[in-house]
Amino acid sequence: MPKSRIRKKDDFTPPPAKTTSLKMTSGRGWVAPLMLAMFLIGLAWIVLFYVSEGDLPIKSMGNWNIVCGFGFIAVGFGVSTQWK
Repeated sequence: MPKSRIRKKDDFTPPPAKTTSLKMTSGRGWVAPLMLAMFLIGLAWIVLFYVSEGDLPIKSMGNWNIVCGFGFIAVGFGVSTQWK
């Protein structure tokens, strides 16, 4: 019986490397400062309300000052979704 020929495979040569320049800036430099500012404003609002025993920041709002402080914090979390 005849013997089959052995096929030689070509050696693997990787494709040429593409040189791409990656930009590390996404153009959203405003996100982190605004996010941190909202967190800090919300925290300061709530702490100021408790330290002043309800007189500050806005006395007529009463306990709604807490909701306002957490609102600033929620806005900070909303802004954080834009961070890349």
